[in-house]
Formats: sequence, C-alpha cells, structure tokens
Amino acid sequence: MSFHSGFIAIIGPPNVGKSTLLNRLLGAKVAIVSPKPQTTRNRILGIYHGEGYQMVFMDTPGIHKTLTPLHRSMVASAQSAFQEVDIVVVMIEMLRPESEDMPLILRNLKKAKKPSLLIINKIDKGPREKLLPIIEAYRKRYPFHSYVPVSALNGDGTERLLDELRSLLRPGPAFFPKEMKTDQTESFWVSEIIREKIFLHTRQELPYAVAVGVQEMKERPESNLLSIFARIHVESESQKGILIGRGGKMMKAIGSSARLEIEEKFQTRVYLDLSVRVEKNWSKDARALRRLGY
Repeated sequence: MSFHSGFIAIIGPPNVGKSTLLNRLLGAKVAIVSPKPQTTRNRILGIYHGEGYQMVFMDTPGIHKTLTPLHRSMVASAQSAFQEVDIVVVMIEMLRPESEDMPLILRNLKKAKKPSLLIINKIDKGPREKLLPIIEAYRKRYPFHSYVPVSALNGDGTERLLDELRSLLRPGPAFFPKEMKTDQTESFWVSEIIREKIFLHTRQELPYAVAVGVQEMKERPESNLLSIFARIHVESESQKGILIGRGGKMMKAIGSSARLEIEEKFQTRVYLDLSVRVEKNWSKDARALRRLGY
C-alpha cells in the first residue's frame, strides 16, 4: 500500500480553538493558547504520524478585519495558507457560528478550490440540538466535504475528524521523520511560552503590545541546568512598568510560570532571565516587525 500525506490548514476567526485542536490532535503542546483572541501570530506546523500516512497541520492566526501592520501581517499569513496546503479545515464555534470574518474566509475558500471540512468546535459548551441548524446553514453557503462537531478541549469528535482527513490524503512522501511533532525551533517555542504567560497574567491591551525574543539558550551539563536569556519588547514606558509590576511582582509571576513549563518540557532545571525593553510602536514599524519575526 502506498504512503499517503498532505498539508492541512486550520483556518478560522480568532479564538475559536484552532491551537487547542492542534495540541489535542498531536497529544503535545506545540501551540500556545489563551482565552484572549489573536494569541497565535505565526503559522505553526504540527505533524501527525499515522500508520502509512502523515498529516502536516498548519495552525494559522485568526482571520479578522484589521488596520495595524502587525495584524495585517498575521492575516496575510493565514490567507496565504489557502493556496499552500492540500486540505483546508475551517473552524467555527457552536455558540458563535457566525462572525463578521466568515464571509472573507469563505471567499478565500472558494478561490482556493481545495478539499475542505467544517469543524464546529466547543460542543461541550451547549446543547447539541444547535448543531443541525448550523450545518444546514453552512451547507447552503459552501459545499464542504463533511461537517465534524468536536470539542478540542476534551477530544470529542477528533477521531472522526482524523478519519475524514485521512480519506482526503493523496499518495505522497513522509515530509518529516517520525520523531518530529513540529518544525519550531526550541528557542521559538520558549519565546512563545513566555508570551503565553504574559497573555495569562496581564490584562486589557498589554499582551498585544508585547513581543518576545530569546537571546541565548545554553546547556550547562555540569550543573544539569539550562540557562535562558530572553527579552520582552513593549511599546511604551508605562507598559514596561505594568509588565514589571510593583517590586517586580508581575515579572516574577510570569517568569516562574514560564520556567516551570519549560522545565517540564526539557526535563531539566532552568534558569530564566527576563528583561524588558521599550521599542516605541514596534507593532506599527515594518522593519521592527521583520526583526522580531513577523
């Protein structure tokens, strides 16, 4: 039997659970998550290895209307995925099946002319009687290959989703070795974990004005220690003050929670040194965006 493979984009409005689904399918955390929308900024690959097949998932930033250069970059990255993959998975929420961003998503889908599925996520949040009307409404708008209700949080429906996706794979090579679950570098993963903790610990608009870069990761075998030096970029002195907190309390909380997760990932003690730098209006500066990885 020939090997089958394919690239699969997970597309949808912000905060519908795309990253949670990717982590659930892979059984490992490769994408950060938070209750706040627009947490994902970069496209992230997650590789699912099956018997005789391989699925390469592309987690994308949420597609939404935006005017800022940072968010335009995020949306452009998500929109280009329509043309770069073999299969498109569109995700919506059961309790919010329609958003202002869906017409744009469906227009991109029609242009791409790729096999596609509609995933209705968060079925654990409400009565399943709502599902049939949602499916019927979307059936009239676009001929999806199938409609799959899931709970990315607890895994309901994910086995059926994998079966549906496998049926759409074509003969092809294994693009990645079996031990790989993501194409991310370790330093990128660490920077994302730090950014996730900032999202979880801070409020309002501050997380959206933050970028994180790892300056150095160095193993110290003699002391069974991984030393990490990372810099957090903000756009104003007031944001820096909020991030550090009174007596450094906020920065200590962010650093502690990030360090614990990094230690669990790498199974070693971690020394994490975080510094904060003001780079005015970096999210609106094209050169700064490129330098910071956007």
